[in-house]
Amino acid sequence: MAEKEATVFILDLGATMAKANGGREESDLDWSMRYVWDKITDIVAANRKTLCVGVIGLRTDETSNKLQEDDGYENITVLQELGQMTMSSLRTLRASIVPSSSLAGDAISAIVVAVDMIDAFTKKLKWVRKIVLITDGQGDMDADDVGDIARKMNDSKIHLTVLGVDFDDPEYGFKEEDKPEIKATNETNLRNLVAACEDGVFATIAEAIDELDNPRVKVVKPYKTYDGPLILGNPEKLPGAVNINVERFFETHLARPLAASTVVFKSEQIGGTQSTQTLEGDAMEDVNFSAVKQARSYKVNDPNAPGGKRDVEFEALAKGYEYGRTAVHISESEYNITKLETSKSFAIVGFIPCDKYEPFLSMGEACVTYARRNDPKSQLAMSSLIWALMELESYAVARLVTKDGKEPLLVLLAPHIEPGRECLYDVPLPFAEDVRSYQFPSLDKVITVTGQTLTEHRLLPTDELNKAMSDYVDAMDLSTYGMEGDMASAEFAPIDETYNPSIHRINHAVRMRAVHPDKPVPDIPPVLLRYSSPPTDLIERVQNRIDALIDVAEVKKVPPKAKGRRRREAVKPISGLDVDALLSEEKKGQVSRENPVPEFKQALMVTETVDEIEDVAKQMGVIVRSLITDSFGDSRYAQATECIGVMREELTNLEEPGVYNSFVRDLKKGLLSGALGGDRRDFWLTIRYSKLGLIDKDQSEVSEVSPEEAQEFYNSR
Repeated sequence: MAEKEATVFILDLGATMAKANGGREESDLDWSMRYVWDKITDIVAANRKTLCVGVIGLRTDETSNKLQEDDGYENITVLQELGQMTMSSLRTLRASIVPSSSLAGDAISAIVVAVDMIDAFTKKLKWVRKIVLITDGQGDMDADDVGDIARKMNDSKIHLTVLGVDFDDPEYGFKEEDKPEIKATNETNLRNLVAACEDGVFATIAEAIDELDNPRVKVVKPYKTYDGPLILGNPEKLPGAVNINVERFFETHLARPLAASTVVFKSEQIGGTQSTQTLEGDAMEDVNFSAVKQARSYKVNDPNAPGGKRDVEFEALAKGYEYGRTAVHISESEYNITKLETSKSFAIVGFIPCDKYEPFLSMGEACVTYARRNDPKSQLAMSSLIWALMELESYAVARLVTKDGKEPLLVLLAPHIEPGRECLYDVPLPFAEDVRSYQFPSLDKVITVTGQTLTEHRLLPTDELNKAMSDYVDAMDLSTYGMEGDMASAEFAPIDETYNPSIHRINHAVRMRAVHPDKPVPDIPPVLLRYSSPPTDLIERVQNRIDALIDVAEVKKVPPKAKGRRRREAVKPISGLDVDALLSEEKKGQVSRENPVPEFKQALMVTETVDEIEDVAKQMGVIVRSLITDSFGDSRYAQATECIGVMREELTNLEEPGVYNSFVRDLKKGLLSGALGGDRRDFWLTIRYSKLGLIDKDQSEVSEVSPEEAQEFYNSR
């Protein structure tokens, strides 16, 4: 069960916090709130009722707290009582975080108010209690009762963190010059208070802000995936079979980016004209949005129904499995036969030497298996199995069914031993269909059609190229990058410092927009781009090797892709004569019914304007219509289909999809109206099957037809 946590932030809103110090462009308050907003948005994102937040304003213009009747608690305001932090409360809090005009307000008294809030909220229950004070230390402070306050916090097990604006921190390497006397005194008093508290933290807030860009990896508590016996052999039939009570937990878990939800503007926000049905849930607290309530309807073709389609209920649907181009129906009773009737089990089925196992066979997330706690017999048996696998340098292969009725898995069990820990790590193994073998041509020889083996060929690397590549690879070796001397070494990319940029970038952007919805999303934090490219100094050191490799490999820059209408370059004959021009001079731009496809291509090659392209396409369109009209049954459908396919391909390459789209729209009207020699709807089915409809934007960037419109075009209306 997740721990319950209560945190109270004490924010100094005094007039001095409105100034910008230390060469910064933003005020001390805005700069300090970077840390506060980051922590609060993490709590909001967790969406847990056991993560409670309270906020106290220090040096405010007003006074509003439970202890305000006593002296010394003036100019302290409770901005938010302890409770769950939501997006609506975050917006309310954001509006109240503004610098005041007051200089009065005691930070020690504010801590006392925070202690009282925590005690009243958590009582004597098991909670993690925290107080975070953020101040510039320039307000009056009464430090007479610091010792008593520290003892009270220790008795209540409250962790105190003090983050000061431009406070001195020798470990971080910061010291403020010409510090005001009152700030130096307050800084000393707060340091003494933190020192008297158990697990207290005192630091300059610059250090905390510098750490914000570093992603915080979510640590998930162990989740038990299997609890039962691990067997070797059949204990029911063989008295010598192994039966060990074990517990299996997740060791690694796949992390995914935040998922987006579909929302709409609320009806009342847009004058009541919104017709989309909405459902306002607890998660949709924003005043501008509502969650979408989705509904599905299922239709089947029915000539007797209005519009040619009829609605059907979901219960009337049946599963159809695609087999080739056919949907094969299997009833629910027959489908149940295909399911394996499995029972919960974890059984070792074999062993394999470590050197015979290929690492690329490991699939999925890793889990770890221990002997059951408080079971000495099972712990002894488990230890014997693990030590035996280690000594024999072997892995075990086991069949796992995590619960009754679930599909079985084959997992590889690898032994692991360290002081105080003996366990078996496991990863899922692939089925035969999951492993695919690919053949690639040899890199050191070429076999000709006649069977001759060549070791020197234009497709084979030369000795000079092999040496240049080898030198380049050795120079770019990251395993030795960062080494200092013979005894010290530094890993280039430690596993705990490499992060998934997509996950943490989305989290970073969402947190920023939650607090500042009107500000642009900031740039990507440098920590996420640290390993996106090789080290600059390493590239500079091996630049000569890179240049040598480029020269030997004859690497050349690929010319940029030409924009505009794509034209195929005609192959130039050795004689230099333009054969195409000589052959087509008399029939320039003419397409005949006897030989339409080559003449259509040849006519397009000599066109120079869009009008000429349209004229050639019009000639081909006339031929297509005549083929359909004169066809006896479907005798000439194949030739007409070929002509349409060539038109579509050629006009797409010439970036003139509008010409083809106009033709095919007119052709559809003629086919469905009977204007092309009677009922020709069977040819329209041929066009649909051959996907010879409209050219959409996905197929040609200059097309004005959307993919949805192109798909709708295939309907027979």
